[in-house]
Amino acid sequence: MSNDPKIPAQHQDKMPADEHAMTPAPDYTPRHPGVGKLKGKVALVTGGDSGIGRAVSVLFAREGAKVAIAYLEESEDARETKRLVEEEGSEALLIEGDLAKKANCEAAVQKTVDAFGQLDILINNAAQQYVDEDFDKLDEDLLRQMMDANVMSYMFCTQAALPHLKEGAAIVNTTSVNAFKGNDTLITYSTTRGASLAFSRSMASNLAPRGIRVNAVAPGPIWTPFIPGSLPEEDVEGFGSGSKMGRAGQPWEVATAFLFLASSDGSYFTGQTLHPNGGMIVGA
Repeated sequence: MSNDPKIPAQHQDKMPADEHAMTPAPDYTPRHPGVGKLKGKVALVTGGDSGIGRAVSVLFAREGAKVAIAYLEESEDARETKRLVEEEGSEALLIEGDLAKKANCEAAVQKTVDAFGQLDILINNAAQQYVDEDFDKLDEDLLRQMMDANVMSYMFCTQAALPHLKEGAAIVNTTSVNAFKGNDTLITYSTTRGASLAFSRSMASNLAPRGIRVNAVAPGPIWTPFIPGSLPEEDVEGFGSGSKMGRAGQPWEVATAFLFLASSDGSYFTGQTLHPNGGMIVGA
């Protein structure tokens, strides 16, 4: 990984951005043969069309899970992720819709259960990010949009999933290194990720008596559509080179943390956070 090519300047005027338009393409490919860690399981992955969500979907499929992929509107990326899941010998269901709306979260869960007969793993990963260093000028509608996408969708999807989750089920929420260290140019995003962290810890305590584990993953600088979709072109060039490892992380390097927490490997983990961040030391 030390020989990864430098990321060139680029920008996309949409959020979420498109993975198929990124240079170089993010690396989602699992590195090891599957051993059936999720055999017989069904997972719903929000934001599963690209980035970390795609890597999680493909890895879960390799480990035997059937995967429902919920996404906002990135149909080309979603179709490719479905193809990759099926290439692993599993089944995929595409579910398009805005998860900031409770009804769409309920529909996504119901479609998953209707298609596969059960739900065992919920991955709350869908989110949006915008630069907002001039916080006093931040548009109210944009602020509420990020709160709805990054916080309310996690709550709505969890509410919808709970009636279907049995003892032994797992919920894994995406948070961020920014929830721990803060970020002066991503104020609202960092705040929403702090909320997803607190939500994970609170729900872990709430659901422990039911045998449902809830954990979080806090990625650092990872090469996903978030980056060209939110940062200025000049800031994307060389993205991640300032990390302790001297490079951006790749989605596959984050997906392994989700697999650990979602599988029986993480059976004694609840209310915890894993930190694939390239060496940043933060409070746990």
